[in-house]
Amino acid sequence: MAPRELRIGTRGSALALWQARTVGSLIEQAGGPTCRLEIIKTSGDRLQDAPMSEIGGKRLFVREIEDALLKGDVDVAVHSSKDMPVVLPDGLAIAAALPREDPRDAVVLPAVSPSAASGFSRTTPESNNLEFLGPSPTIGTGSVRRIAQLVRIWPAARFAPIRGNLETRLRKLDGGEYDALVLAAAGLRRLGFEARISMTLPASMCVPAPGQGIVAAEIRADDEAARRAVSPIDDAAANAALIAERAVVAALGGGCQTPIGAWARVIDGDAIELIATVVAPDGSRAMRSEMRGAARDAASLGARAGADLMKQGAGEILAMANG
Repeated sequence: MAPRELRIGTRGSALALWQARTVGSLIEQAGGPTCRLEIIKTSGDRLQDAPMSEIGGKRLFVREIEDALLKGDVDVAVHSSKDMPVVLPDGLAIAAALPREDPRDAVVLPAVSPSAASGFSRTTPESNNLEFLGPSPTIGTGSVRRIAQLVRIWPAARFAPIRGNLETRLRKLDGGEYDALVLAAAGLRRLGFEARISMTLPASMCVPAPGQGIVAAEIRADDEAARRAVSPIDDAAANAALIAERAVVAALGGGCQTPIGAWARVIDGDAIELIATVVAPDGSRAMRSEMRGAARDAASLGARAGADLMKQGAGEILAMANG
């Protein structure tokens, strides 16, 4: 019997609310129960000033919501899947993934930028697009993964942590605290800030975080009513990509604040292309694995890519990053 109301647990940020409302709307449009949002403040929301790497990583953005799910206070938890631990708490499962938004990282410039005078164009080759920033820009990002890859492009850059909601980050950028920000393109697009994207970084420069751009709906594994309500909104291509990318992380034993990138794409309907990388935090070493396989074998494909990276020496880099 379907529940009369589905309680959706979410953070209270603008992006989290967009995600949760979208999930709820899709469930209702598919003929499911009425959905009600339950806003839950997480540890990550309360610790806005400390760098992510110092306060325990991005799991701080999901822990309290998962606790509420386990206690039965909510029926569905909605997350940015890149924030989720690769090993879920016992009793929880990912029941659906929404269609993926652009998973790439984006360079965002100040609203009034020297780029206007330097001939910046979104249509020029990416390498040229970065030249106007000079050899040693101040780049706002606290992501270990992004820094490890971008220091190979800007070896003299200063990478400075930046926290807060999207509007706060853009305000700091426009106020002159940074020369540029590197953010997930998906969040900018979903919140109506697509015009602020100066360029998106190709995987040759910066492989995205596993799960970036995918909204995941998490349920109690034994809650069949919630599973029936959520399953109609699942996007098979996004789910397969998410499975492959999370399998890479699982094979590497990595967490949220480690220099692991993974991007899987479903092509031709039933095949997956996967790019995975591990980069030393200082950019000095990089391992890369590219594989293709059947979408139905997404988990084993990701595991093979992770094993390939380990054979190349990724374990040493991850041990250093976690040390």
